[in-house]
Amino acid sequence: MSRFLLLSNGHGEDLSGSLIAQSLQGLGHQVEAMPFVGRGSSYKEAGIKIIGKTKEFSTGGLGYTTLRGRLTEIFQGQVFYLLGRLVKLLYLSRKYDLLVVVGDVVPIVAAWLTRVPAVAYLVAYSSHYEGKLILPWPSAHCLSSRYFLGIFSRDEFTAIDLSNQLRRSVVFLGNPFIEPVLIPKAPLQACKLRLGILPGSRRPELDRNLISLLRVLEFFPDKILSSGDLSLDIALVNSLGIEELFGIVNSAGWDLKRTEQSQTMFQLCRGKCKIHIHRDSFVAVLQSSDVLLCMAGTATEQAVGLSKPVVQLPGQGPQFTVSFAEAQRRLLGPTVFCADCMPDDPDVFCETASLAIKILERSQIDLCLQSECDEQARQRIGRAGGATAMAKLITDLTDSL
Repeated sequence: MSRFLLLSNGHGEDLSGSLIAQSLQGLGHQVEAMPFVGRGSSYKEAGIKIIGKTKEFSTGGLGYTTLRGRLTEIFQGQVFYLLGRLVKLLYLSRKYDLLVVVGDVVPIVAAWLTRVPAVAYLVAYSSHYEGKLILPWPSAHCLSSRYFLGIFSRDEFTAIDLSNQLRRSVVFLGNPFIEPVLIPKAPLQACKLRLGILPGSRRPELDRNLISLLRVLEFFPDKILSSGDLSLDIALVNSLGIEELFGIVNSAGWDLKRTEQSQTMFQLCRGKCKIHIHRDSFVAVLQSSDVLLCMAGTATEQAVGLSKPVVQLPGQGPQFTVSFAEAQRRLLGPTVFCADCMPDDPDVFCETASLAIKILERSQIDLCLQSECDEQARQRIGRAGGATAMAKLITDLTDSL
């Protein structure tokens, strides 16, 4: 039995890290985690011990942020927080047989500085972004060193590219983050056509995203909304309570009403437009939808992994900005659609509504679209079993030390 420490730096990375950790535990190993961003809620939910005190930043932490977001992080003390995490890691690292990095340059460099054997799952990097992956300094130097025993990529294209660049084997075994949404859930109430709405999970960006998505739905024609064929379903996190939700949507001209079927279920209503609200039902919304209208990161990747067409609406950030959304389309391929408008263009909501309706119609009659969705899911995300496959290979690498 070996001792492993997971290092990750993002909410999506924490999810994948927790799934790898559970697979390692299933093989009899002791596993702990040190998230560099956020509270590490995925580890907590999985019962993985977290090392040290964690802190949440208003921007959501590292990644695609605006200049304002970066400055906010600095003033909120993120740099000092990261340095504190690094010092703790250097102090404790010798307790572990191997470090498992899930993320990008920050945990890669941190692991390399410890001189403890490590493996890396490069979930944040893909050659699909530019055609050839340019690793940020000094990631390539760290990953090429003898301290990194194995490297996993997030897609096959990247595995081939990095294997050539680093002159060592980089393998693609699938992406753990797809596995939770592959488990069958009780479907939502049957309907002819369903548009799932994913505004993201981090506040306060979630609040702004919700208003933007509601504005898109205001441009859906009454004929479609009153036909009874289309169901609009939104997945919301519990951190956005009913009273707060009422305040947000009411200011935008929407009502919050209880459904006729249940006093605990709510709808967002405006004119003929009715949106069913779902709590703790993200996977059911994802699996039951024909098309997803998204302002989200990992959730959008999971939608593509389920062979679902996605319509994007870029926002004001700090995460889901124009640059983030454009990079996401390059990462996930041609089944992620976006209107050709900037977020501050007054026509963006109307154009996005028209695009969503078009993709909904295509999802019912265009067999080529479904075939393309299946192919992109295979190429960009991979099949189930990635966490288990990684855990087995990590065990083999540790046994060879």
